[in-house]
Amino acid sequence: MKTKVETFIAANRLIEPGDRVIAAVSGGADSVCLLSILVWLRSRVSFSLRAVHVHHGLRGAEADRDAEFTRKICESQGIPVHILRGDVRGFARSRGFSEEEAGRLVRYELLEGEAEEWEREENGTRVKIAVAHHGDDNTETILYHLFRGTGLLGLGGIRPKRGRIIRPLLCADRKEILAYLEENSLDCCQDSTNLSNLYTRNRIRNEILPLIEKTVNPRAGEHIRQAGERIRQADEFIRKAAEKWQEGRAVREFGADGRLASIVIPDELAEAPEILRAYVLQNALSELTGTRRDLTARHVERLADLLDGGVGRQADLADGVCAVREYRALRLARRDSLPSEADDELGALKVEFAVFPREKNSEFPKNQYTKWFDYDKIENVLSVRTRRTGDFITLTGGGKKSVKAYMIDEKIPASLRDSVLLLADGSHILWIIGYRISEYYKIGPQTKTILQAQINGGEYHGR
Repeated sequence: MKTKVETFIAANRLIEPGDRVIAAVSGGADSVCLLSILVWLRSRVSFSLRAVHVHHGLRGAEADRDAEFTRKICESQGIPVHILRGDVRGFARSRGFSEEEAGRLVRYELLEGEAEEWEREENGTRVKIAVAHHGDDNTETILYHLFRGTGLLGLGGIRPKRGRIIRPLLCADRKEILAYLEENSLDCCQDSTNLSNLYTRNRIRNEILPLIEKTVNPRAGEHIRQAGERIRQADEFIRKAAEKWQEGRAVREFGADGRLASIVIPDELAEAPEILRAYVLQNALSELTGTRRDLTARHVERLADLLDGGVGRQADLADGVCAVREYRALRLARRDSLPSEADDELGALKVEFAVFPREKNSEFPKNQYTKWFDYDKIENVLSVRTRRTGDFITLTGGGKKSVKAYMIDEKIPASLRDSVLLLADGSHILWIIGYRISEYYKIGPQTKTILQAQINGGEYHGR
């Protein structure tokens, strides 16, 4: 068992010489096994070790017993231990979570806090947190995600490491852990909640998986984990392919505060394979929200619908991110990055585009909100937005003027300048909507293809 875990740790570079490691010890069989192996491993791989026990405040005297047991077993092996307390029931009530989910969140928050404190105490090596997830936990997780609905990421199961979290026992199953404790005469505590089938994961562990192994295949758990590993590899491969697709295609725009404000994805994504398309959209969404948690297949489906839909369609997504279908592109943006004065205008605006070859004696549109442009001069993905630093328009004779200077010269009130809408080719403005178009994009003798932009069917009643 020790050799198996040591090999797994080395193969996944979970612990290396000089590391600092916190062992999360509940007092149960899995964490006692983890602590014992880590203590042994210190003599072979030089690293610092501490333990943390989280008291969830849920099981009364039984939880107090577990905390005291953990304190004694750590002290007997010379391992410093901190007993931390969390109000899981109160957290679950305030956030609307189940106690199972709240317990997990509180536990990791306290462990992360302890790791950060150790880093502050001793400047230097990043602190890792070793948790006792094992192979059977991985099987349960894959089935749990499968039953609830998930993508390849969820079906890939538990990763050996995520951030500072490491899982040295993922290579072993529950039977091997119990055998190790017996061979080494190690005691442990039994958490009574693990026997209750009130929790979904417990029902999978105690009822569903044993039934599958009894009636379908005794090695079903092992085969599920093998499939999970192949799915994990496929997930990583497609994720890298999606990142490569985005390089040189997706445009990232940053706000004045330096934060990522929006990502513009060209509509050629619609021609990509469906699985690649989903990953590109998911990558962009998670980049803007800063997390993959709470991103569901429904969010990706809504983005895919917008990509296939008409210009001007919008959707509100997770964590304050919105999406707008623009001409030849899909824009994902943080809602708080949009100018508040222009929100109503952008929401009311619908831009219809048409591209067609120029014909002799074509009659130019007379409507103020229908304009024609030389399509072949457009270099970037067009967007309808409000002004930004660096925006300019080309005047008669080829001179350039900043949009700011143009608005001043036209005596547009300062209070309205941030709500005037622009049709933009990067920083080069084709049309200051309601005012004038750029001389550069006007139809000329050499024009072969025309882009028609029409606002709200030719009418617009904005400021």
